[in-house]
Amino acid sequence: MKVIDLFCGCGGLSAGLRDAGFEILAGIDIEPAYIQTFTENFPGTLSLCQDVSKLDSTDLLAKLGLKKGELDLLAGGPPCQGFSKNVPRSQRQLDSQNNTLVKTFLEHCEAILPRWVLMENVAEMRNGFGQHYTDEIVERLTSAGYEVIHGVHNSADYGVPQRRRRAFFMARRDGIKPEEPKETHAKEAKDDLFLPLKSHVTVWDAISDLRPLTHGEGASPDSYFTPPQNEYQEYIRNGCEFTYNHVAKALKPTQFERICSLEPGQGIKDLPDHLRPKGGYSGAYGRLTKDMIMPTITRWVFHAGSGRWGHPVDLRLITIREAARLHSFKDSFKFVGSYTEQAGQLGNSVPPLLGKIMGEAFLKS
Repeated sequence: MKVIDLFCGCGGLSAGLRDAGFEILAGIDIEPAYIQTFTENFPGTLSLCQDVSKLDSTDLLAKLGLKKGELDLLAGGPPCQGFSKNVPRSQRQLDSQNNTLVKTFLEHCEAILPRWVLMENVAEMRNGFGQHYTDEIVERLTSAGYEVIHGVHNSADYGVPQRRRRAFFMARRDGIKPEEPKETHAKEAKDDLFLPLKSHVTVWDAISDLRPLTHGEGASPDSYFTPPQNEYQEYIRNGCEFTYNHVAKALKPTQFERICSLEPGQGIKDLPDHLRPKGGYSGAYGRLTKDMIMPTITRWVFHAGSGRWGHPVDLRLITIREAARLHSFKDSFKFVGSYTEQAGQLGNSVPPLLGKIMGEAFLKS
């Protein structure tokens, strides 16, 4: 089953689809650092650093030796900041410049006419005014001959140790109605005959076997601290003998002092008066606990003042590798670019395990 990934980013969705058994033919994204990482991890795949809105679908198919209607799956996550909860409601407009890339994706669907379509986007697209936008997406795909379903999925309910709610649109034009994947995990394990569920994967489940570090330390590649401790670590190692990007960002003296003054589970509101910054994000300087599920990873995962990124044991922020583990990237996946660029790639990517499950849902139908 052959795939083109539009707005591929660093390759999170492609990594998941590859694990599901798909062949990734091409990845296209406008960000050079993202494409560098994609190219590093998908050797032999066509990688294009290009504005997808200026992409010629016919030329792309010709490069891949395909004609219209022959591609199995067109996948992608077109940026849609116009419906993000971080954007004021007054600016969430259907024809906003922030939302036009979704229409670009639909235009490529109509031009390529793949057998299947998988589109990922912000959960807010299906709420309030965004519902009108959702209706337009469904109408466009239906007019092109597809049966369409859509829903919001929390990655934690599919084995990713992170709470991340995203909308997925699944479409088929092969006469088979798409089926959404069933959840595999819950807060508590359930031994149900028809729908058994495993317990959610926690922060410590994901990262406990990685080497302890102080801030400013680390190596890439790096050896493991312990053998794999659980099923998730076995899966994420996938036979690797070492991993990459396990380097702790050096903190400024005041940042380090703040981290040192907090216990796991505490944050900015628990800082002593002389260390508490004025204003700022309510989750700033937060330290994780071992038994929690990671909150949504953003592109600011490298910045102490922008979220709950403090390690639950070591006095530092989590590394790119630890964040990648919490996002379900396998240890063989190498991030390229500056620390800030790597964080951006992570925060803007689809958790691979969720992409894998979505891909398997197409194959099972």
